[in-house]
Amino acid sequence: MMSTAAPDPVELLAWYAEMGVTEALDETPHDHFMEAPQPAATRPAPPQLVRATAAAARPALPATATAPDDAALTARTMAQQATTLDELKEALAQFEGCALKATAKNLVFSDGNPAARLMLVGEAPGADEDRIGLPFVGRSGQLLDRMLAAIGLNRKEHVYIANLLPWRPPGNRTPTPQEVAICLPFIQRQIQLANPDILVCIGAPSAQGLLGLTGILASRGKWLEYDTGTRRIRAMATLHPAYLLRQPLQKRLAWRDLRALKAALDAKT
Repeated sequence: MMSTAAPDPVELLAWYAEMGVTEALDETPHDHFMEAPQPAATRPAPPQLVRATAAAARPALPATATAPDDAALTARTMAQQATTLDELKEALAQFEGCALKATAKNLVFSDGNPAARLMLVGEAPGADEDRIGLPFVGRSGQLLDRMLAAIGLNRKEHVYIANLLPWRPPGNRTPTPQEVAICLPFIQRQIQLANPDILVCIGAPSAQGLLGLTGILASRGKWLEYDTGTRRIRAMATLHPAYLLRQPLQKRLAWRDLRALKAALDAKT
C-alpha cells in the first residue's frame, strides 16, 4: 500500500535542487493554464516602445576604436606609408582603429632576425607575450623554439616572427573576423618589408587570414604561394604550439611539416 506520509523536507529540497528548481514563487500553487485571462480593461498597459536608432541600440565603441570600414582604410593607408619595419612599428603604435589596443598592455610587433629567409606568423599575443612585448615567449614559444632547434634553426639568427594581430585579445580568445580585417594590412606590409623566402602561418587564424585556408588539420603541410606584393614566395600552414601542448599526439604532424620546411630551406641554400 502506498504511503501517504509527508515527504522529508530535506529530501524534498534535494530533489528540487536536482531538478533545477532554484526559487519558490508563491507558497500556494497555481494552475496558470486554468486561470481565466485578465479582462482587457484591467490589464496593465503595455510599456511604450521607443524606436531607437541602430546607433543608440548598439553599445558605443571604445574611445580608441572607429568604424570598422574606416579603421581598415586607415590601416591600409598607414601601412603603405611605412617604408621600413621600424616605421611600420611606429605606425602601429599610433594606430587607434583597433579596440584591442585599449585592453592590451603592450604592442607585440616582432622578434628574431628581420633579414631571415624564414618568417613565421602566429595568431595573437598571449598573456606572457602581452606582458613582455615579444611574440611566442610563453609555453607555446618555448615549444616553438624546441621545434625550430630540431631542424637546426634558432629565432635570433634564422627566423623572423610576428603575429596576425599585434595586441592580445582579452582572455586569449580567438580574434574576431573584424579584428583580423582591421589589422591585416599591417601584417601584410610587415611580410612585404621583411621579404622572406618562405612564410609559415602558425595556427588556423593565421592560415585563414593570410592564405585563405580553412580546416588547419586538412590544410597544414601543403605548399602554396603567397603574393607579397613584390614577388611570390612559398608558404605553408602548420599547427600552433598551443594546440600541440593540448594534443601531444599531433606533434607527429608538426614534425612532418618541419621536415618539409627544412628541405625547402636547404634546397635554396
